[in-house]
Amino acid sequence: MIKFIKNFREDESGAVTVDWVVLTAAVAALAGVVYTGIQSGTSGLVTTTSSYLTGTGTSLGTTGAIGSSSTTTTE
Repeated sequence: MIKFIKNFREDESGAVTVDWVVLTAAVAALAGVVYTGIQSGTSGLVTTTSSYLTGTGTSLGTTGAIGSSSTTTTE
């Protein structure tokens, strides 16, 4: 039994796989943290920009597209 434990401890055939799994999990967790930080920061920026534009009387209209023709001309 002791020989089996020694051989198991010295065997490194699966060590690379374990390293990649741990590394991938760490990168995925870091990406989630970064996404959350960016998302909360941009939400505040959108709110501030919207308030500013509303205060100046500027609006993108219902489509939100830049350069869209939402006005009609009368002759």
